[in-house]
Amino acid sequence: MFAQCTRKCASSMLLITLLCCILSPPAQASKSSEDIRCKCICPPYRNISGHIYNKNVSQKDCNCLHVVEPMPVPGNDVEAYCLLCECKYEERSTTTIKVIIIIYLSVVGALLLYMAFLVLVDPLIRKPDAYTQPLHNEEENEDARSLAAAPTPSGARANTVLERVEGAQQRWKRQVQEQRKTVFDRHKMLS
Repeated sequence: MFAQCTRKCASSMLLITLLCCILSPPAQASKSSEDIRCKCICPPYRNISGHIYNKNVSQKDCNCLHVVEPMPVPGNDVEAYCLLCECKYEERSTTTIKVIIIIYLSVVGALLLYMAFLVLVDPLIRKPDAYTQPLHNEEENEDARSLAAAPTPSGARANTVLERVEGAQQRWKRQVQEQRKTVFDRHKMLS
């Protein structure tokens, strides 16, 4: 009962958090300073090493004259220096990035919870494996086959899905063991 409440509470909290992030109005009507920038990459020029300049300016002002500050060359070389620089206007949506990260972390968290559930509950619902067979021991292999071939009592039949799955799993294990014995012990390939 507690586990069901915890799962319901966690899923509802996740849904509320996700909706708040998506539907919340932006803090400013315009783009924030982290969302836009102009990036100018200037190669080496004469005795000046190359440099990358970033500045938060509008798209129309994204050029060398507005971004490169302080100008590393004297006034008469500014035009030649700016012709070498490559300026690009970059825009991103931090809200979209945040939502994607929240979704990713939610999926990873759900998978971790599922793994913890399987680790804790799976040993409790599984029965000891009576059909474990050593790979090269023929006598024990025959004993296990005779145990598996024994008829079940008339009143007992696979009532639950778990019992049916376990039965199918045991049949599969026997088939795999027989194939291993055929390939490794008898050195025959299955046709």
